[in-house]
Amino acid sequence: MNLKQKYGQTAMVAGASEGIGAAFSTCLAAEGIDLVLIARRLIPLQQLAHSLENEYKVNITCIACDLSEKDSVQKIKGTLNGREIDILIYNAALSYLGPFLENSAENHLQAARVNMLTPLNLVHFYGGKMVNRKKGAIVLMTSLAGLQGSGYLSVYAATKAFNRILAESLWYEWKKSGVDVIACCAGATATPGFKNTKPEKSGFFAPRVLEPEEVVNECLRMLGRQPSFITGRANRAASFIMQKILPRKMAVNIMGDTTRKMYRL
Repeated sequence: MNLKQKYGQTAMVAGASEGIGAAFSTCLAAEGIDLVLIARRLIPLQQLAHSLENEYKVNITCIACDLSEKDSVQKIKGTLNGREIDILIYNAALSYLGPFLENSAENHLQAARVNMLTPLNLVHFYGGKMVNRKKGAIVLMTSLAGLQGSGYLSVYAATKAFNRILAESLWYEWKKSGVDVIACCAGATATPGFKNTKPEKSGFFAPRVLEPEEVVNECLRMLGRQPSFITGRANRAASFIMQKILPRKMAVNIMGDTTRKMYRL
């Protein structure tokens, strides 16, 4: 699928500086799509932008923005000054690992703003413009953790469930408007953030950790075909067992036990 021809000239990637966001940015730049890259740290964004501009000759705008701030979307809109966004990819996420009560309420609210409220505002504003133009695409990154209760990842898991349901709902509402929406549900992925948590192997039969490029390539192939999907064949098999075969109580217990063992909690 020619993404530029189908959706348009410019893509916004929130959470772009590394991992899956950087992989999305690279893939889109390779198709000649101009980019608006958003992350909290400016220097990694500029380094990525410089590399992609040199290799693919695309135009890139970098916006350093803390997506947990209440005025973050206003800042983004002000910087772009009416510029159209044809593809919106929201990859940014904040996760506090550990017992719910060991993090402050403010930390949990901060995660809710990054993971739910900011993407909701971006989707409402730029998605609305896409619907009016009858052309565009939106990708919301979600997680296997959001498919059931996930002990020690409670707020992160809950926010990812929100994004999946939002994407699926808008897929239905907008599918006749020329706007494709998809929730990309990723399992363990070899991003810097995942590696920094130093997880232990969760078991011999655990799905392998995917590379960011694998997640991105599969997501872009599925865009326009499904309201949501799970990356990786092994992740899909594990999810089928957890969601369709095991009792809900057992699935929640397995998820919590696995997280506890992986991170020595």
